[in-house]
Amino acid sequence: MTLQPAIEVDGLVHHYGAHRIHDGLSFSVAPGRILGLLGKNGVGKTTLIKILMGFLTPDAGRCRVLGAPSHALPAETKRQIGLVFEGHLAYDFMSIEEIERFTAQWYPKWRRDVFYDLVDRLQLPGTHRIRNMSEGQRSQVVLGLVMAQDPDLLILDDYTMGLDAGYRRLFLDYLVQCAREGNKTVFVTSHVVQDMERLVDDVILIRRGARVLQSSLPGFLSSFRRYELPPGAARGALPPPDGALHRVEMEADGRLEVFAFKDQPEVEAALREAGIDPTGITPQQMSLEDAFVGYTGKY
Repeated sequence: MTLQPAIEVDGLVHHYGAHRIHDGLSFSVAPGRILGLLGKNGVGKTTLIKILMGFLTPDAGRCRVLGAPSHALPAETKRQIGLVFEGHLAYDFMSIEEIERFTAQWYPKWRRDVFYDLVDRLQLPGTHRIRNMSEGQRSQVVLGLVMAQDPDLLILDDYTMGLDAGYRRLFLDYLVQCAREGNKTVFVTSHVVQDMERLVDDVILIRRGARVLQSSLPGFLSSFRRYELPPGAARGALPPPDGALHRVEMEADGRLEVFAFKDQPEVEAALREAGIDPTGITPQQMSLEDAFVGYTGKY
């Protein structure tokens, strides 16, 4: 039996006034996977999450979340979704204990033990008011509330706001364990790309004006390659991106970085055709952050 996607986006189009944010965006997220949505600021990551949650209605296309249309999510479906939206936490006049009791009444699968397992690490009394917390402490409360819902789908939009490195790593390990044990689907964005390498199974990369790239994380890191050329290799203008050479960039010291979805012999041939001497070309290892910058460009 084929399981329906946890998230399905087909031909999504959306504008802000005359500015087109998404133009025929299509992808799907299989249930039980942890997927990272990557893209530079302004490519529409947060807009996409607003559409998935029904806060915005797309101009065209279809979006379904847990089998329901995103613009008309039933209350029961919403209870199966845990949302962290840019670290937002309402009702900051409440205390830790009050926000837990208030939120618990809306979720039949509420896990009080999960909430306090995360929030007790703040070493604050239960009477402590949310409004008197630091940004990072407030984010920890948000994450505790979301995880305690025991949702089938977690949508995390830049959950890292204000979290220190130690708690961020703790939460990632906690999230992976919960997702694996409960067969949960996670859809996450973050400006801390190195976190994604520890967390995700799959990636979606969005570039403005380009087709979306969706791949398993190992598949992307093995197929997208970086090469380095010594100073003086380029005798003229650098080739534009998106050809056989996905991107060629010159470093401050004159070295060239070449990114491509091609093996070295094909890259060397493409470099010669572009007027670049491939002598001395060397393959370079990449982290996900290196590959993200190489795929989307530095600027």
